[in-house]
Amino acid sequence: MDRLFAMHVFVRVAELGSFSAVAQQLGMARSAITRQVAALEEHLGTRLMVRSTRRLTLTSAGAAYLEKCRVILNLVEVAETGIAEQRQAARGPIRISLPLSYGLARMVPLLLEFAREHPEVSLDMDYTDRRVNLIEEGVDLAIRITSRLGQSDVTRRLGTVSMRTVASPDYLARCGRPRHPSELARHECLGYTSGGTPASWTYRVDGAWTPFAVQSRISASNGEALTEAAAQGLGITIQPDFILEPVLAAGRIVTILDEFPLPELGIHAVLPSNRQVPHRVRVLIEFLAARMVS
Repeated sequence: MDRLFAMHVFVRVAELGSFSAVAQQLGMARSAITRQVAALEEHLGTRLMVRSTRRLTLTSAGAAYLEKCRVILNLVEVAETGIAEQRQAARGPIRISLPLSYGLARMVPLLLEFAREHPEVSLDMDYTDRRVNLIEEGVDLAIRITSRLGQSDVTRRLGTVSMRTVASPDYLARCGRPRHPSELARHECLGYTSGGTPASWTYRVDGAWTPFAVQSRISASNGEALTEAAAQGLGITIQPDFILEPVLAAGRIVTILDEFPLPELGIHAVLPSNRQVPHRVRVLIEFLAARMVS
């Protein structure tokens, strides 16, 4: 048994959840894939997966082994790509997680340009606002727009996003234009949330960052949905420029409270903390850093 190949097969089966999918991906018979995993289990003397007619489930030993296999395979790959790095050729797969709205609005052109410039690199792009676990899900790079990073996050800052407060002219005509953030408590506010309704928005007032209580009858984890709600006169929202630009240009919304700045959000390239960064991922990060404007 080629141990490294068996590890690679095991990782792919765990990630795709299917022997057949891996067999198709690798151009092998399904029986050959199952034999690789079975031989690995026999060598280790333990069950790595529980098989049923509907799905594959990792055992506790399998989950622990999966993480170690990823680390080992990454180290082998880094060592084997040393020659490629010396001649500055990026090659191999990159799994990248991207925020939905920003990814579609700003990242697609850059990533397609990168793909054209580096024909030996394959890109697997996952557009989601869910905070993925890079280690558990085998993601090489995540782009995150946030003001709060985890203490263990390995990151590179690529830029910033400006935030603005907006409402529709119709809403302001009906409900009045707030002149100070403290007046937001009397308004319908449309809050961005990925787990729980936001209780406050923070503005810079008299030189200090100050939270102000808001009420959100309508909240969502997608900025475009909230911007559309604001454009339809349902309330006030805070959103980034890249979402607001076309709606502002169309006159469906206007900015308010411009004299009270909002905190900027950082655009970060986040890397798995348990493995070295492959050359191709470093090349992609440098490419993005050179083209993204704060």
